Amino acid sequence: MMNPSVNELSDQLRQLNRIGIALSGERDLKSLLDKILFEARRFTRAEAGTLYIRRKDQLFFEVVQNDLVTRLDAAADRQGKTRRIPARSSIPLAKNSLAGYVGVTKEVVNIPDAYAIPADKDYSFNDSFDRASGYRTRSMLLVPMLDGQDSLVGVLQLINARDDGGAEVVPFDARFEELVHSLASQAAVAITNADLMALLKASYLDTITRLAIAAEYRDIDTANHIHRMSRYSAEIAREYGWMADRVEMIQHAAIMHDVGKIGISDSILLKPGKLTDEEYAEMKKHTLIGARILGGSDSEILQLSELIALTHHERWDGKGYPRGLAAESIPIEGRMVALADVFDALTSKRCYKPAYPTERAIEIIRESSGSHFDPALVVALEASLPRILSIKAAYRDREEDEIQAS
Repeated sequence: MMNPSVNELSDQLRQLNRIGIALSGERDLKSLLDKILFEARRFTRAEAGTLYIRRKDQLFFEVVQNDLVTRLDAAADRQGKTRRIPARSSIPLAKNSLAGYVGVTKEVVNIPDAYAIPADKDYSFNDSFDRASGYRTRSMLLVPMLDGQDSLVGVLQLINARDDGGAEVVPFDARFEELVHSLASQAAVAITNADLMALLKASYLDTITRLAIAAEYRDIDTANHIHRMSRYSAEIAREYGWMADRVEMIQHAAIMHDVGKIGISDSILLKPGKLTDEEYAEMKKHTLIGARILGGSDSEILQLSELIALTHHERWDGKGYPRGLAAESIPIEGRMVALADVFDALTSKRCYKPAYPTERAIEIIRESSGSHFDPALVVALEASLPRILSIKAAYRDREEDEIQAS
């Protein structure tokens, strides 16, 4: 095998540097894992690959990429056929499997032919995927993904080496072993950082939810209301055509929409009858109180929460509060949360009214389209109704459970 030229090595190092920079900037774990495997395959010209992530004493199949199987599946779909390939979930972190062996020993394994592994090896090849899919695994390169403390994060498995023209090469070029090992180390650090960021994000969002519940706390169903209406807002946004990251943002920000009610007395909030003009004027202040509580934060979520707290009682016809904004002068997020909040209020029991059936709630909302609500968002609400009703069922109030049990 010819040694690589100085120019080839320089190009490979530049590729590794480019990949490392790309990985360090990715914070979404799923996207990161897809990118790691894609880049490793492109770097080595592998036809397929698998990325395993370690969780305790198991290796989980997190990402599987296979160009040939993808093409076969697409062809079957065009013919109206379904190829049934069993899903794979995890394997033990043990020496008897290829990935398990690499995970335990932290060694690189480069195999010319998976079906010709010597009998004296600790590991063997599991051909169940090949048999189910019609695929033929031959060359394999498996590399441990180790973090800065030499702890195993996962295993990177590359399958069926190809040359620049797509012809089969056996085995993977040995010079790729060290380079892919370096890439795997970069990837392990990026995965660890993404995991930490995800954990911090989950803790942060959990804190926001708990603070929102505490701020509104009047009975045990407050949490269900918050979970429902924030998810309703997300479904309306999704149906309206928003991208996933923006949908997620409004779901988390909507949680704090009524945080200003912490400044409103129980005698007003829990009054079973109609509020007096003075009491209603006091109630309306919760939008301003909420905006003041949430104002001044550097957090993108809390900035959006402030906007929603301030504007979720504005109306399309300009008759809302606190500023009397109308139509598109009301921020779209405020319009979405207003609709989600009212739908939940209509379909939930309150101290001053029973819960309306879904059909009646939709009728009321349709009647208010163009006056209270943005007509386009009403359309989005109705289109997303099956998903919204699933959310409603998942976060039922106590009274609904008691009725179903009786």
